[in-house]
Amino acid sequence: MTRYTSEEALQLVLDSDEEFTFSSEEEQDSDNERLYFEERLDPGVDISDENVVASLSPSPATRTGRSRDRCRSVLRTTENYKGDGDHQTPVAKRAKTNIQTSNKQSTLSWKTETDIDMVPQTLRFLPAREPGPQLSPADAHTPLSLFKMFFSENAVSTLCHNTNAKAAGAIAKGRKYKWTDISISEMYRYIGLLFYMAMVKMSSISDYWRQDSLFSLPFPATIMSRDRYRTISWNVHMSHPDADKENDRKRGTPEHDRLFRVKPLMDTIRHVCKAIYHPKINLAVDERMVACKAHTGMTQYMKAKPTRWGFKLFVLADSSNGYTLDFSVYTGKNNFPSGHGLSHDAVTSLLDCKVLGSGYHVYMDNFYTSPKLLKDLFAMKFGACGTYRDNRKDCPRDATNSLSKKSARGSIRWIRDGPLVFVKWMDTREVSVCSTIQSAYTGDTAQRRVKTQDAWRTKTFPCPAPVIAYNKHMGGVDLSDQLLQYYTAQHKTMKWYRKIFLHFLDIAATNAFLIHKELCGNMTHKQFMEQLIAELCGVSQKVAPKQTSSDHVPVPGAELGSDAKNICTVGRKICVLCKGQLGKRQDTPWKCQACNVHLCLQLNRNCFQEWHKDM
Repeated sequence: MTRYTSEEALQLVLDSDEEFTFSSEEEQDSDNERLYFEERLDPGVDISDENVVASLSPSPATRTGRSRDRCRSVLRTTENYKGDGDHQTPVAKRAKTNIQTSNKQSTLSWKTETDIDMVPQTLRFLPAREPGPQLSPADAHTPLSLFKMFFSENAVSTLCHNTNAKAAGAIAKGRKYKWTDISISEMYRYIGLLFYMAMVKMSSISDYWRQDSLFSLPFPATIMSRDRYRTISWNVHMSHPDADKENDRKRGTPEHDRLFRVKPLMDTIRHVCKAIYHPKINLAVDERMVACKAHTGMTQYMKAKPTRWGFKLFVLADSSNGYTLDFSVYTGKNNFPSGHGLSHDAVTSLLDCKVLGSGYHVYMDNFYTSPKLLKDLFAMKFGACGTYRDNRKDCPRDATNSLSKKSARGSIRWIRDGPLVFVKWMDTREVSVCSTIQSAYTGDTAQRRVKTQDAWRTKTFPCPAPVIAYNKHMGGVDLSDQLLQYYTAQHKTMKWYRKIFLHFLDIAATNAFLIHKELCGNMTHKQFMEQLIAELCGVSQKVAPKQTSSDHVPVPGAELGSDAKNICTVGRKICVLCKGQLGKRQDTPWKCQACNVHLCLQLNRNCFQEWHKDM
């Protein structure tokens, strides 16, 4: 199979990649939109009015006027958002359509694990490039060389230029601090310090430069001063300030770009992520949160995530190792380009057939999974599998022989609809999975701990093939998030776009480590980060061991011979203290064992003691 060079791969991505952009909105999201994300609802595909209202409405005793308004708002939105594209279906016509759909579904019947499911059409796996790093294993790849593929000197040069322009503008407005233009080498040292602080945690930035303390750290002060670090942090900027002003004038119009301040570096990172690594067959799509509470109109609230407030990213990752292949930042828009909903557009925008190839298996959770999406992906020659919600359009809801709360654990029900298979499995609760990759049941089993006769035992239950595959491959983005969090450069900042900048650093360092692991495999994550920090800062990792006072003892300057007459004259050399401070030549047979310098040791001239006075 043809292997492209990194330059050819990057050009291929640049020629084929279409940016997933969002239109501009006002600074604050509407109540409806925030409600959708609090409950992870997509108005393009979640259409069951009764289910939406029931899931969102609190009890009558605790319901407030605002929550009633929100529920009515969701109901109105779901009533109006019917049909495909931008066409709205009248209420009466929609009700008739729902009745027809319900009648159609009522004729369906769920099958059990004893029924034989047809083998789905197998999509041939034809990647555009050989999966794995698109670099030669024979070349020497250091942590710095791999990191510079994401943060190249050209990208850092642009970053320095925009940072200098930002600082000049701040000083012109009256900011009182000293500034000298930052160079490419100094910017790399600054990035090295950010990673150092990610590995060595202190309570505040000033603690890294604290002196004369038991907890003092000598390293940061050798790279740059505290004030210099602070001024760089205040002014680091990814876009040119003059262009920012031009974009800000378009606020409130479709031409306004909310991500303008991060676009230059974001585009570079995304293109390189796809160019220097080609994924294996299993991919995962999920959300990632970058913690931030700034009032930008783009920050989201997701109560089910460990990081509840922040920027929401849609991420495509390799399930085998957690490599971040592509991502897009959600900006808070209300309309969807294709008319199929946000979840549909988020997935399809991350999958580029020309760059990836065909035959890939994509795994996702129930926010994204819908019959429409899986059929569209199948037409693009992508297999897909994911948990689904029963209230999604075209999902079977009223079919007979379905699972009930009294169904035994391990019970399986399935329905096939062309390339789609809908599977329900009773675990501790009902699990619903839809797939275009696997058959409903192939004899797989799952082990669970159950309590029988006052004792816990391990029992084996039949398990559908889509559930087995989903549990195995869905964690790609979670694995990526875990790797990013080990040594994340994130810390408190004054500007929202610097949060995104720090996240770009995390992506670059983590992806560089994963590529180094596949090419070399001789470093742990910690060792990789330590060497990367040393190379970015231009220092050596190895520090000479600190000598103790017990090592500083006087010893003869030369080996003693058997001639007793010359025992005091053999090996005499000039005392370095007498020569350096007094300018006199004084020969001495003594030297310091640790310092390896000759020093006088006499009753009236103890240069040895004077030399070690400050040690």
